[in-house]
Amino acid sequence: QVQLVESGGGLVQSGGSLRLSCVDSGNSFVSNPMSWWRQAPGKERELVARLTSGGVRTYVAVSVKGRFTMSRDVAKKSVYLEMTALRTADTDGYYCWTQDARTAIEHWGKGTLVTVSG
Repeated sequence: QVQLVESGGGLVQSGGSLRLSCVDSGNSFVSNPMSWWRQAPGKERELVARLTSGGVRTYVAVSVKGRFTMSRDVAKKSVYLEMTALRTADTDGYYCWTQDARTAIEHWGKGTLVTVSG
């Protein structure tokens, strides 16, 4: 069963970098599409980046274009979000998402907090 666990969040200074990870700790044998989302209190959830089930980058939000890069390691059942040139506006909870290709059931991780200090 799919179970997503994010890690890599923390406190970083403006202009710094972080690498977030999302691992499926369950027993899935399907390569599913995956996405990174972020949300701050009182704000709408924003789609940051998305990859197809084949691991090809298909989308990155305009707000992070040129700064964030999403990648996938199918063998490790993991996806990553490389974040550079971080700004205080990037302070958010970051969540990974996937959809079971067999059942169409969606899964969310519990999130990891990124705090960027000015």
